[in-house]
Amino acid sequence: MPVTTLDENELCARVGRVMPGHAVGELMALQGGVSSLTYSATVTVEGRPEQVVVKVAPPGLEPTKNRDVLRQARLLAALGVTPVPVPRVLAEDPGAPPEAPPFFVMSFEAGECIEPSFLPPENRPPPEEVHDRELHAARVLGHLHAVDPEAVGFGAEPPTTLDAEVERWTNSFAACEDDLRLGSEDVGERLRTTTPPSGSPVLLHGDYRLGNTLSLGHRVVSVIDWEIWSRGDPRVDLAWFLMMANPDPALGRPTADGMPSDAALLGAYEETSGGKVSDLEWFAALVRYKQAAASALIIRNSRRRGREVAPVDNARNPLLVSARRVLGLA
Repeated sequence: MPVTTLDENELCARVGRVMPGHAVGELMALQGGVSSLTYSATVTVEGRPEQVVVKVAPPGLEPTKNRDVLRQARLLAALGVTPVPVPRVLAEDPGAPPEAPPFFVMSFEAGECIEPSFLPPENRPPPEEVHDRELHAARVLGHLHAVDPEAVGFGAEPPTTLDAEVERWTNSFAACEDDLRLGSEDVGERLRTTTPPSGSPVLLHGDYRLGNTLSLGHRVVSVIDWEIWSRGDPRVDLAWFLMMANPDPALGRPTADGMPSDAALLGAYEETSGGKVSDLEWFAALVRYKQAAASALIIRNSRRRGREVAPVDNARNPLLVSARRVLGLA
């Protein structure tokens, strides 16, 4: 959470200064992630109103890592000339952080931002829309991974190796209490000793799933929420997307009617990525281990803030049970 309160009137004035000739209406807060603040506004030029979105770093904090909104803007601008549908970047302001946080203005893209399987059945889109949206999302992911980072100005972005990816989540578990680590050790060790050769590093979204896109009808119209983009092995993004689309029974999660099979989604992805995928089982286990580690950190942090948390039986954690099954440990 921001350590100081954002002055929304000042932000509105700053938006007007970077968009000369535009009359900026009231900012309206939008729901979104915790790493930055997001607003919608109407800007009017020569009597023509246009809705825009303003993404601003939290005030009082250095705009680094997932709070670096201008880093996100640079990627969106670069992807704007590729087949990956993203909002248009309209203006930027570096500010004077941490007191005056940086922000950027992007186009408002109409569409539904929903994860079908996470909704009650009565609120889900029709099965044929679920089917077509997920297949299109798989093709869009293939387009993203087919982008040459060098060609769009991100060839110097340091890639995350698979060894570093495993180490990060192993260290996350190690930073937690004993009950939160229980059941993770053998999974982490098997991931470490069976790491496959890395693929050529590509641009990764970091949390790619239908719920981080905007969709209309049967198609994805924009990919959003780029706070944790990076360069790395494309199969990390792909495995995460497949886990969210088709959780295996061990995870105990519902699957929306109309959801394409993993084979169909993989085929759609390969159509646009330009290559066949290998060693996907290892990556399926990795993303389950990753989500389990992230969840353990959330519980640890809640405990340290004095919040009551129900006892954890991590030995039966569905994510680790599933990862162990994928790796042949159970």
